[in-house]
Amino acid sequence: MAYEAGKIEKKWQKIWQEKEYFEPKDDFSLPKKYILSMFPYPSGRIHMGHVRNYSIGDAMARYYRKKGFNVLHPIGFDSFGMPAENAAIKHGIHPKKWTYENIDYMQNELASLGFSFSKKRMLATSDPLYTKFEQEFFIKMYEKGLVYTKEAEVNWCENDKTVLANEQVEDGKCWRCGHEVIRKKMPGYYVKITAYADELLQDLKKLEGKWPSQVLTMQENWIGKSTGLSFDFDIEENNKISAKKINVFTTRAETIYGVSYIALAPDHEIVNELIDKKLLDQDVIAKIQNIQNQTPRQRQAAPKEGYFLNLYVIHPLSKEKIPLWVANFVLSDYGSGAVMSVPAHDERDYEFAKTYNLAIKKVIYKDENDTQCYTLKEGVLINSGEFDQLECNDAREKISLKIESLGIGKKVTNFKIRDWGVSRQRYWGAPIPMIKCDSCGIVPQKIENLPITLPEDVVINGEGNPLDKHETWKECVCPKCGKKAQKESDTLDTFFESSWYFARFASDDKTWQEKAVDEKSVNYWMNVDEYIGGIEHAILHLLYARFFQKALRDLGYLKDDEPFNRLLTQGMVTKDGAKMSKSKGNVVDPDYIIEKYGADSARLFILFAAPPAKELEWNDSALEGAFKFINRLYEKAMSLECGKLQEIDHQSLNKEEKYARLKVYEALKKSFEVYEESFAFNTLIAACMEALNALNALNAINHKEVSKEAFYIILNILEPIIPHVCFELSEHLFKCENFKVLKIKDEVFIKDSFNIAISVNGKKRAQIEINSEAKEDEILALAKENVAKWLEGKTIVKEIYIDKKLVNLVIK
Repeated sequence: MAYEAGKIEKKWQKIWQEKEYFEPKDDFSLPKKYILSMFPYPSGRIHMGHVRNYSIGDAMARYYRKKGFNVLHPIGFDSFGMPAENAAIKHGIHPKKWTYENIDYMQNELASLGFSFSKKRMLATSDPLYTKFEQEFFIKMYEKGLVYTKEAEVNWCENDKTVLANEQVEDGKCWRCGHEVIRKKMPGYYVKITAYADELLQDLKKLEGKWPSQVLTMQENWIGKSTGLSFDFDIEENNKISAKKINVFTTRAETIYGVSYIALAPDHEIVNELIDKKLLDQDVIAKIQNIQNQTPRQRQAAPKEGYFLNLYVIHPLSKEKIPLWVANFVLSDYGSGAVMSVPAHDERDYEFAKTYNLAIKKVIYKDENDTQCYTLKEGVLINSGEFDQLECNDAREKISLKIESLGIGKKVTNFKIRDWGVSRQRYWGAPIPMIKCDSCGIVPQKIENLPITLPEDVVINGEGNPLDKHETWKECVCPKCGKKAQKESDTLDTFFESSWYFARFASDDKTWQEKAVDEKSVNYWMNVDEYIGGIEHAILHLLYARFFQKALRDLGYLKDDEPFNRLLTQGMVTKDGAKMSKSKGNVVDPDYIIEKYGADSARLFILFAAPPAKELEWNDSALEGAFKFINRLYEKAMSLECGKLQEIDHQSLNKEEKYARLKVYEALKKSFEVYEESFAFNTLIAACMEALNALNALNAINHKEVSKEAFYIILNILEPIIPHVCFELSEHLFKCENFKVLKIKDEVFIKDSFNIAISVNGKKRAQIEINSEAKEDEILALAKENVAKWLEGKTIVKEIYIDKKLVNLVIK
C-alpha cells in the first residue's frame, strides 16, 4: 500500500479535533508541563520560521503527553499593530476585517501541520475580552504609581500629522509621504519599569543554566546597572543662561583630572535655552536642530559631531576652565544628559577630541606602551594633584570621598534602562483607558466600563490618529466630577499585549469572562516550563514579560517572580544564505510543501536539518530525502504482521538481529535525553535512521519479532516529530498501545564480543575481536598468537592487560 500523506494527515487531524485530544485536563493532581511558543502576528501566511518554532514546541508537548503529563500547549495571535493600518491605507480594507481574515487562514495552516494546540484557549490580543483585562491592569498600575504621564520626543511627520515608529523613518523621511521627519515633544504614558530594574537584574541569576547565556548577557547589558559618582560643575559666571551648575555622572571618578571638555546632549535644557535666546550663530543652531531631529539610533550611527557653546565650567578640584560642547553621541536620557569627557582614557571621548583638536590629558600611567587612548582601570594616577601615585581603584574611592566632603556630589547607582513609553498615536491598538477632564485632569475609566473598544466607523488614510478625529467616540463623562470629558485617543504599544498572554493562557478558559487570571489554574500551570522563540526577542519582549510577571505579582494577580523556567531560542531559517523574505524572492511557502510532500515531511526536515538553536539553511533535496524516509518507514511497517509483541530471547538471536535491536534501544535511550534536555532532534532522527538501516539488513519474514518490536519503539520515538504517519502505523500494527512510556532493556547493551588493540613495546600491531566470556589468560594467548611475527627471537618481559581495551607486550 502506497504512502498517501494528504489522506492520512486529514484523517488524524479530524480524529484529534473530534476527541479534543490536545485539550488540557482539569485534574490538577497530575504532573504538568506548560509548553509555549511565542505567538505569531497574523500577517496572513505562516512562514518556515513559524513551522520551525511550532514543530519544536509540538514535539515537546506530544512527548510529555505520552509520559502521562497534563500538557498545556496553547497558541494565539498578537493581533494589534501597524501592519493592519498599512493594509487599510494600501488596500482600503478595515484593519479588523484584514486581521481576523488572516487569523482564520493561519488557524487552518497551523491545523494542517498537525500542531497539537489547545483550541479552547486560542485567543487574539485584539479580542475585546482580552482588551478588557489589559485595560484593568493598566488602571491598577496607574493607581499604584507604575504608570505616569510626561512629555517626550517622538518622530513627527508634519505633512501627515502623525507620530512615526523608528522603523517608519527611512533616511530621515516619512515612509509614506517622503516628508522630512522631525523630533517633537508630545505627552505620553510611561510604565515605570525602572522601579523593578534591580530585581530584573538580580533575578537573572535564577535563570542561569536555564536560559541561553547570550540572552542573559543581553538583558544584563540592557538594564545596565552602574555605580559611580554624581557631582556638579559650576558654570562660569555669565549673563547668558539661567543654569548655574551642570550635573554629570561617571563610573570612573579616578579620571576626574583628565576632563578636557563637558559634552551635553543635543536636547539638553542648556542647549535649548541657548537656541531659544539665539545665543549661538545661526548656522550652528541649524546644525544642532538637525541633530535634534534625528532619532537616537541615527545619532549613534552617525560620525561624531559637536559644537562649542561659548561657555565654560569650573573644574571642582583643579579649578581649571573647561569648555562646554554639545555632542551627538551624548544621550539625554542617560544620567543627566551631560558627560565629563576624558579623551585620554575613553575611546569615544578620544575620537571626538581628535576630530575637534581638543586637549587630551593623561592621568593614568601603567607603562610606556599606553601611548594613545588607555582605557583599562589599571595603573597609578599622574597629573592628579594630591591623588598622584594612587592605584586606580584606591584613587576612585578617595576622589569620591573628597567630592562628597565638599558637598558637591555623592555616590549613586544608575541604570541604563529607561521607563517604557506605551502611548501610540494609532488606531489599531488597545485604547488607553484614561479620561481627560478639564476639572480633574487625567482620570482612569471605571473598571465596570471596560472594555473601552475601538469604533469601527473610522477613516484610515495615514493622516493623524483616526481616534483623535472621532468626536462622538471621544465624548464621555468624567467618572470623578460628572462633567463632560474626553477619552484618551492614544492606544497601547503592542508589547503591552504580548507581555502577559502567557498568564491568560494559563487561566481556565471557563473563567475568561469573569476574570483576567484564575488563581487556581494559574497557580497550577505557571510557570511556563519551556518557552520557545526567536533570539530577536531576547531583550524587549522578554524583559517586558518579566516586568509584567513581577508587577502582576505585586498587584495580587500572580505569585511567581519569573514567568519562564526555561528558554529555547531557535535559529532563523535561511535560503541561499539569506533570511527568507518576499523582497529577496527566497520565501518557501509551507502550504506548497504540505500539498506536495505532507506535513510530516515538512516537520521531519525542519527538525533534522539543524539543531534548534542554530541557523537552518533551506535545502530542497533534504526535504525530498525526508519524504523518501517516511515512505520507506511506511512501506516497511506495512509489511509487518499486526498484533501483540512476543517476548524475545535476546541470547538466541544472531549477530545481525542483536545489532539491529541494539540500535533501536540506543535510539530509545537517546530520546529521553533529547526530548527532556538537549532538544537535539537531528541526532535523535539520525539514531532512528541508523536503527532502520540495521533492520533493513534483516529479512522481515525471518526476523519478524525483532522488526515488530523495533517499530513498536521507533513509532513511539518519532510520533512527536511525524505524528500523522506514526499514529496511522501504530493504530494499524498495535492499536496505538505503543504510545506510552517505554522501558530500556539492559540485555541489548551486553555485547557478545569486543575489539581489543594489541601493542608491542607501546606500538599498535593488531586488533582482534574477543568473546565477552573470555578470561584474561585466553586473551593474552590470542594476543601473542596475532602478533607472533613481532615476537620471534624476543623475550617477553612484561604483559599488560587493560580490561576490554588493550594488551601491551613489553619485549627485549
